[in-house]
Amino acid sequence: MSDREELAHQAASMHYLQGLTMEAIAGQMGVSRSTVSRLLSFARESGLVHISVEAPPVSRSSLGGQLRREFGVNAWVVPVRSAAPDISRLGDVAQVCANHLSSLMEPGMTLGIAWGNTTSAITPNLPGRKLRGTTVVQLNGAANASESGMPYADAIISQAATAFGAKMVHFPVPAFFDYPETKNAMWRERSVRRVLETIESCDIALFGVGAMSGRLPSHVYSAGFLDESEIDAARQDGVVGDVCTVLMRQDGSTDMALNARASGPPPSQLRRIPRRICAVAGDSKAGPLLGALRAGVVTDLVVDSSLATRVLSISNGRSR
Repeated sequence: MSDREELAHQAASMHYLQGLTMEAIAGQMGVSRSTVSRLLSFARESGLVHISVEAPPVSRSSLGGQLRREFGVNAWVVPVRSAAPDISRLGDVAQVCANHLSSLMEPGMTLGIAWGNTTSAITPNLPGRKLRGTTVVQLNGAANASESGMPYADAIISQAATAFGAKMVHFPVPAFFDYPETKNAMWRERSVRRVLETIESCDIALFGVGAMSGRLPSHVYSAGFLDESEIDAARQDGVVGDVCTVLMRQDGSTDMALNARASGPPPSQLRRIPRRICAVAGDSKAGPLLGALRAGVVTDLVVDSSLATRVLSISNGRSR
C-alpha cells in the first residue's frame, strides 16, 4: 500500500467508521481540512471505500413489489421526474445498477456483458474492487459489414475488467452472420468454442434491451448491423427490440429467421446463468423490456420509475 493509500485509509476509517468530522480528522492527522477531503475522495475513487444505498423493503403495492409479483424478478426502481430526458434517466439507472452489480461480484466469478448504450453507461460507474480469479466475457459479437465493432465493445469489457481486476475474454465474431451455416461452422472452431464455454460458465450476466425506435436508438438498428430491408422485415414480424442481439417480440418469442444468424445467447441459454441483471431506462424501451420479462431472461431488474409504470400498465392491458 502506498503512503497516499495509507493516509486515505486512515482518514476514511476515522470518518466512516468512527464518525469523526473532517475538521477533527485534520486536527488528529496534522493536515488541512482540504487535504482530508481529497484523501476521502481518493479513498472512494480507488475502491478503499464502497458507499451504497440499500433498496428499501419492497411492499406489494410499490412499483418494485408489483414487478416482482407480475414477473418474478427482483426490482430496483429508480425514481425519476416524468419530464426527465432519457439520457438523464439512463445515468441514474446506470449508477444504481453499477452498485448492485458490484455488490454481487465475488472472487472467482465470471461476468458476461452484452455491449450496448446501457452497459456503456454502467461500466464507467463500477466502483473499483479487485477480486482474485474473476473473468469478464463479451456475450455477443460486435462486428458488422463495415467495421469490426471491437473498439466500442472493448471499452465496455475493459472498464468492467479494470474495475474488478479481471481477465478479459472477447468474442471476435459478427453481431449477425450473413448466413446461418457460417455461424454453425464458426461455432465448431476451437477458439470460438472456448469463448462459448466461458459464456456458459457465467455466474452473472449484465445486459440492457435494445429498442427499434426511440430517442436513444439501439446500436443494433442504427449502426449498420442490419440493413433496412432486414429491419423492415423484423418490424413486420412483430419484433420490438433485442436482448444480447437476439431479436424479440413483445410476447417474449424469438422464433424468427434472423435469430439463426445472431451471435448472442438465446433465452434458453441465458436463463441458465444464475443472476441476470437487466438495466433499462426510457419509455421507448417498454415493448422490448416487456418481451425480456415475458421470456424469463431477467432475475434482477434496474429500471426507472416512469418505465416501470408503463410496463405494468401495458402488461395489465391498460395501455398499448
